[in-house]
Amino acid sequence: MIIALRSLRTWATFSSFAFLAAVANAQAPLTGLDKQLDRIDLGISGSGILNNPTSGTNKLNQTLLTDKPGNTVGVLVDIRYIKSPLVGLELNVNYARYVQNFSGTQFNPPVTATSPLGTPTPYVLDIQSDSVEYTFGWVFHPPKVFGIGTFASAGAGATDFVPSRGGGLSFKPQARATYYYNVGLEQTVINPHFGLRVSFRQAYFLAPDFETNYLTDLRHTHTTEPTAGFYLHF
Repeated sequence: MIIALRSLRTWATFSSFAFLAAVANAQAPLTGLDKQLDRIDLGISGSGILNNPTSGTNKLNQTLLTDKPGNTVGVLVDIRYIKSPLVGLELNVNYARYVQNFSGTQFNPPVTATSPLGTPTPYVLDIQSDSVEYTFGWVFHPPKVFGIGTFASAGAGATDFVPSRGGGLSFKPQARATYYYNVGLEQTVINPHFGLRVSFRQAYFLAPDFETNYLTDLRHTHTTEPTAGFYLHF
């Protein structure tokens, strides 16, 4: 009984000190570092990667070349620095893995200046690669809609296409300049430091050819990416 009373008294004393410390901390003025951290949040979302197929003229032999990338699910991580509703910056990293399904025609032997004719041979190439988008942009927050926060952002960067070890067929990695926009909704839940976020974004870039001339059609393409996830506000 005595041990129990001592334990209860110790717990009560500790709780009292913890409560007083929390109150004091809440009343303490924010430092410059606190103000900067209060402008930062980290978001993690699942993103659907819906690719747009391309079809054009093969750069090597002027025949039809088609690329039908597969659709998949990726992960979008973004860090935001919000100074005001109209002034904010964001850094995005968007990862996914999918297959580029190429189909076209090549000539055997290859067409050259001394040998202009060859036998046309259709081919199909399925190149699996990791796609990693690194973009930086401007983000702003318009007025809330029915009490729910809204945001829009746009920016640019690059997307790295890195053939996988197993399904990449030893093709070379390649980076493409990328432009994007994003619109969405967000709302804090439970406490001011945790919230939910959904968005619709699209990214635009030149279709990858993995540094291979018979896969080059110089066509621009885009991905459509619905996202849903959460964010942590510091």
